[in-house]
Amino acid sequence: MARGQRKSIEDKIAEKEELIHALNIRLEKEKEELKALVNEQKQQEVETLYDFLKTSDLSVCEATEALQQYLSDKYEATA
Repeated sequence: MARGQRKSIEDKIAEKEELIHALNIRLEKEKEELKALVNEQKQQEVETLYDFLKTSDLSVCEATEALQQYLSDKYEATA
């Protein structure tokens, strides 16, 4: 049985180049979607912190000072 005409090496190279190009486009699209998801996650986390500060009646400055003190105490305890 005849297998048909074989592709030339130039055709094979061209096909691989096209495939790589298509995969690069797909990769860039996936990276953009990942970046959008990460940004959405960050936004949700910021909103959670904001809501906590408002319900706790804390300013950003007060919360920052409290966290700095907590971290300072934590590192002193492990030293």
